[in-house]
Amino acid sequence: MNSDQVVNGINSSNNKISRRQALWWLTLLLFLVLGFSFFLGRYPSPGFIKIERLMNDSLAQSLVFNLRLPRLLTAALLGMALSAAGVIFQMIFGNPLVEPGFLGVSQGASFGAALSIIFFTQSAWAVQTSAAIFAFLGLGFSYFLARRVHYGGWVLRLILAGIAVSALFSAGLGVLKYTADPLSQLQEITFWLLGGLWGLTWPKFLSILPAVFIGLFIAYRMRWRLNLLSLNDETAFSLGAAPGRERTLVLVAAVIATSAVISVAGMVSWVGLIIPHISRRLFGADARFVLPGSMLIGAAFTILCDDLARVLFAGEIPLGILTSLIGAAIFMGLMIQKRVLVQR
Repeated sequence: MNSDQVVNGINSSNNKISRRQALWWLTLLLFLVLGFSFFLGRYPSPGFIKIERLMNDSLAQSLVFNLRLPRLLTAALLGMALSAAGVIFQMIFGNPLVEPGFLGVSQGASFGAALSIIFFTQSAWAVQTSAAIFAFLGLGFSYFLARRVHYGGWVLRLILAGIAVSALFSAGLGVLKYTADPLSQLQEITFWLLGGLWGLTWPKFLSILPAVFIGLFIAYRMRWRLNLLSLNDETAFSLGAAPGRERTLVLVAAVIATSAVISVAGMVSWVGLIIPHISRRLFGADARFVLPGSMLIGAAFTILCDDLARVLFAGEIPLGILTSLIGAAIFMGLMIQKRVLVQR
């Protein structure tokens, strides 16, 4: 081994150490954001609630522990699921502009949830099941259509297919809204589509926890394979991967987690697109670090956006509006920025 190889090996080892340290710092940041948000609210006045007041005020205890805490935990799951799905979709399909909303997953889940609300039942399990079924249909239809298009590269075909499938589900959702009861169902669907975590309680949080945990656990365990699965089939197979089976597994995991959080939070855009780009700026292109980094950053980002949604004004702002506004602004900043924060 020559001196250049030794130096390269040392640099690679130092980069791995710095990346692991960055993940620990992001974990600490997430807990700090959770602690900060736990005491932030509008009762008894806008701002932070004192510990003495929390210990002695039964109403404050009920609000914080029965409403605010499950809401914060759900916001963390929402950010983790959407960010992880964004990383997986972007790497599997080789397209940096792909996120659940671009491939018909979010729109399919929205259609399925609205269908359950209008024609079946509004129970959490029924809405989640219907959302998951149509989320899978949206992803599968986008992939099938992209494979049948005969012009353009794979990236262009996938984008066009995703746009078409999303438009179909959006049109179907419009039909459902037209047939919904304007005094009850239509209002619920409209607010649900704006995205928000109002009314989140422990039962709703616990209802999505198993699906999100399973999806994120599979995605995290498979993060070592994402680098291989992003290659073409011949190369991935020669390196010991089973591309078809493993890609299906991680895509199923991403869709399960995404559909579960969408079923209770509604349409929350830009998280799955912008957070993976931020994580790649920090960790490079290695999925072993990009995926957990995206999950941590996405959780903190969504919690902070939800903080703004519930304390900025007396009336709550829909979470989906804030994530779109802030996410689009950050994305424009990343596009004009040339400096990479951490080298590969």
